[in-house]
Amino acid sequence: MITDKQGNILSGASANSTELFDRSVAAFNIYRGDPVALLDEAIELTPECAMAHITKAHLYALATEPDATAEAKQIVHTAKTLGMNDREKSHINALDLLLAGEWTAAALALDHHNNTYPHDLVALQCGHLMDFYRANGRNLRDRIARVLPKWSSDMPGYSVLLGMHAFGLEETGDYVRAEDMGRKAIDLQPLDCWAHHAVAHVMEMQGRAEDGIGWMIAREPHWTGDDNFFKVHNWWHRSLFHLELEQNDEALRLYDTEIGQDQSAVALDLVDASALLWRLHLIDHDVGNRWQSVAAAWDAHADGKGYPFNDWHAVMAYLGAGRQDRVEKILTNYRNSTDDGSEVSKWGKQTVISLVEGFVAFWQADYETAVDRLHSARFISNTFGGSHAQRDIIDWTLTEAAIRGQMKGVSESLANERIELKPHSPVNRNFLARAKSASGNANVAA
Repeated sequence: MITDKQGNILSGASANSTELFDRSVAAFNIYRGDPVALLDEAIELTPECAMAHITKAHLYALATEPDATAEAKQIVHTAKTLGMNDREKSHINALDLLLAGEWTAAALALDHHNNTYPHDLVALQCGHLMDFYRANGRNLRDRIARVLPKWSSDMPGYSVLLGMHAFGLEETGDYVRAEDMGRKAIDLQPLDCWAHHAVAHVMEMQGRAEDGIGWMIAREPHWTGDDNFFKVHNWWHRSLFHLELEQNDEALRLYDTEIGQDQSAVALDLVDASALLWRLHLIDHDVGNRWQSVAAAWDAHADGKGYPFNDWHAVMAYLGAGRQDRVEKILTNYRNSTDDGSEVSKWGKQTVISLVEGFVAFWQADYETAVDRLHSARFISNTFGGSHAQRDIIDWTLTEAAIRGQMKGVSESLANERIELKPHSPVNRNFLARAKSASGNANVAA
């Protein structure tokens, strides 16, 4: 009986393909190396190894890219022809739901899965990512909390669970425990860039920008390697700390040297590129023609039919690049789409249309419309939309629109809201000073 490192039985595997499978999972765990290439090697050795196909399908399905989704469906089709045990069949059930656009149903299926198979690390990590993509902070925390007592520090992958739990604790506001858990994870596995980024999130949420920059610089060798899938996102986090301190030139330098250089075609990286350029635009920092390459890269992913969070970030780039036709295409597709009852369809109808309309209105200096659309659309937590740090771009744009639109009462209220969360933030103090002076100038000193 052949098992993976956590003791889960692998149908159709050999000793050699299992070694490749375990290496692939380890690469996936810390987002370093090429897990797909390792899975392909395992499949070549033993084409009947179901979990190699299943894990590959998960990786493609979680990419939130149209071509990758199509590939994941084909992989699942192949996997269904193989002999599988009950655990592997349970994975297929979750994948079927995910590929049908039912992110919450898929995540819940893996909840139930891990009640029976608490040491299935692939299921835990894929479920954790599903929780992230649908912005469910509670389950980011509790999915891991439910199984942690059944793990021990000597089990392979234990540190990975600590890193995931750290991020869940951060997204639910338990910042002290989150930082402690993240640091423990990194002590065990210094290359775990998810755990590293969980601690960065804590510092972002607490307004500890100086600490954040120090954290990123001190650990830079651990998260900037060429084989690190997550490095662009961590560069984005460092850029946010510089923006918080109004070190805008440095944020743009990091964009040029680390985020936008050799323009990535990966959706996750494009989200970061769009979000950083938009923030720089909000503070009237000239970004030149940098929008053009980001917009061009989005063409392969943004269609108004897939993952709405990506389409919304693509709109930022299309607006910056002056490609209004692509903005209208995305909006038209969402407005005219038939509600097929799927969760993704509901995200499009209920949230992303207002988000896109709000950002378009802001770009066109129609600040009243921007405030109207964004004020309701900002409450997207537990529906879709990444992390608190990523969604802050909505509130930042909303507050800026209210200030520029001379809406004194609204802008002061929104600035007060931000000050309550980060009282020492130079950005938030600037917001409040400008709101009180009823000035639309983005460069008024607080």
